[in-house]
Amino acid sequence: MEVPLALIAELTHRCPLHCVYCSNPVQLASASAELSTQEWQSVFEQCARLGMLHVHLSGGEPLARQDVIELATIAHDVGLYTNLIPSGIGLSEQKLDAPVKSSLDHIQLSFQDSREADANSIAGTRAHALKLEVAKKVRETGLAFTINIVVHRKNIDHLDELIALAEALGPQRLEIAHTQYYGWAKENIDFLLPTRAQVVESMETIARAQKRLSGKLRIDAVAPDYYARYPKACMGGWGRRQMLIEPSGKALPCHAAAVIPGLKFDNVRQHPVEWIWSQSESFRKFRGEDWMLDPCRTCDRRVEDFGGCRCQAFMIAGSAERADPVCSLSPDHHLIELQLVRANSADRPVRNDRPVPAEPASHWIYRPQPI
Repeated sequence: MEVPLALIAELTHRCPLHCVYCSNPVQLASASAELSTQEWQSVFEQCARLGMLHVHLSGGEPLARQDVIELATIAHDVGLYTNLIPSGIGLSEQKLDAPVKSSLDHIQLSFQDSREADANSIAGTRAHALKLEVAKKVRETGLAFTINIVVHRKNIDHLDELIALAEALGPQRLEIAHTQYYGWAKENIDFLLPTRAQVVESMETIARAQKRLSGKLRIDAVAPDYYARYPKACMGGWGRRQMLIEPSGKALPCHAAAVIPGLKFDNVRQHPVEWIWSQSESFRKFRGEDWMLDPCRTCDRRVEDFGGCRCQAFMIAGSAERADPVCSLSPDHHLIELQLVRANSADRPVRNDRPVPAEPASHWIYRPQPI
C-alpha cells in the first residue's frame, strides 16, 4: 500500500462565491459541525507521521475560519508544505503579512473569466476586481503563487485573454483545468460543457502559450474528460495518493466519493487517520484490481488509469464498479456520446467574435451556502 502524498483539508464549506461549477457536495456541512482548531491540529500531526508531504487548506473559503493562519502555522510546524486556496475575498494585506511569518508556502488563486461582468456572473457575486488586487498583493509577498482557471463553455473563448491576464499578474504557475462534472457542475452540465470545436481550439491556444512562455510561466493543462479517448487516473487512483477531509471530519478518497451509495466514510473524530487510510472500507474498496469488471480487468491501461473515475462511473453508468464511461472501450460510452450530441447541437454561439445572447440567471443552478 502506498503512502498518501497530500491532504486536502476542507476547513469549511462557507464561501462568499457561488460558483456554478463548484465541486463541493450538494449537501454542505454547517459551520457548527466543523472540526475545531485542536481537532485539525491532531489531523495534521497524524498526517505528518503517516508520511504526507503537502496540505491544501481549502473549502469553501478557508479564510472564513478565524483560525486559518493558526492552522497554517500548525501544519507547517509539523513538516507539511502548506498551500492556501482562498477565493481572494477577505485576503487583506494584514492577513497576507501573517502567512509569510507563519511560513505559509504557497497560495493558489482562481479566476472565473478575463472579463469582469462574465467573471462575476460565473462566481455569483462581484469578486473579479477584488481578486485582481489580491493577486498583486500575493505576488509582492514572494510566496509561491499559482493562478487557477476553470474553463467551460462560458469562458473558453476568452482563453487567450485569461492567459494574458495570468501572465500580467506574475505567478510562477498557471493551471488551466476543464470543468470536472461533479457536484454543482454536474447540475449545470448543459450550460457548461463546451463544444468539440471549442475544446480543440483551446488546446491549440494552450500549446502556443506553453511554447511562448516556456521558462517564464509554467502552464499545466487538464483536458476535458468527456472529449478524451481514455480516462485519467482520477486523483492518482482511488485511495492511492490523496486524502480529503471534509469540514465535519469525514475522510474521502476524492471530492465526489460520497455520491457512491453503500460506502461508509469514516470520521477522524472516531478513527485515526492511519487506520482510515489503510483499513477503512471506503479507502480499500477500489484499490488494486479485484473489483474490476471487463473491459478494465483485461485492459493493459488498468495500471495507468485504474479504470478511471469511480464517481463518474456511478453518476453516468449507475455502478461504481463499471468502467469509466468516458473511456472509448467502455460499454457505457454511448452515454457520453449522447451528452456530447447535446453539447455540440446546442444553438449557441461558440466564438467570441459573434454576439452572445444574454441568459437569464434562472438558467443557472447556484451553489447555496451552509447554515
